[in-house]
Amino acid sequence: MNLIEELALIGYADDGTPVTDGMHLDNGLGGALLLELAMTERIDVESDRVVVRDPSPAGHPMLDAALLRIAQDRPRKPKDWVAKLAKDTRGQVMAGLVAQGVVREEKGKVLLIFPRTRYPATHGVEPAAETDARQRMRAAVAGDGPVEPRTAALCALVAATGLDRKVFADLDRRRVKARLREISQGEWAATAVKKAIEQVQAAVMAAVTASTAATAATAGGS
Repeated sequence: MNLIEELALIGYADDGTPVTDGMHLDNGLGGALLLELAMTERIDVESDRVVVRDPSPAGHPMLDAALLRIAQDRPRKPKDWVAKLAKDTRGQVMAGLVAQGVVREEKGKVLLIFPRTRYPATHGVEPAAETDARQRMRAAVAGDGPVEPRTAALCALVAATGLDRKVFADLDRRRVKARLREISQGEWAATAVKKAIEQVQAAVMAAVTASTAATAATAGGS
């Protein structure tokens, strides 16, 4: 599982309903897509702009499409790419998880009017890949030593989207926040990856804030 798939699984309960709002989840998945490209050394952040370092295929349709899109566009800030990629990443990643048999797609309606799509776990229990991701993060937060880069990246995404409140609900909140901050700022990742983690985490937070402000402005003007 890549970061996008792991974050998507964490973002849904076993009954297929999201555990956070679409705005947070979508921006988080956009950030996860950027981070996955950074960790496979396809992109980098230079002078506060996302640049392509290696245009060769990453071996995954979503990653390859995003890489091509970045390569063909003008240099943009991470927060701009998070917002752009947030628009259609969730549909793609969930379709991929359905195709892999990890979750099922169930379409229905709320109050017999509003369409709703749920993605329950195929066998009714938490998918093994999600369990592994949660265990890695909990071990990282409970410990005090180095954290491998992929887990550090996932922790940063969970923190940026507010999902840490769900993932670590039974742990001391103050300890969790302090440890997540330490993980995202740690020196155990390669310099380029550490920089990408920091910038994408900030970008996701900025995108969520901007989306919240836009929603509030629209509601206030209606």
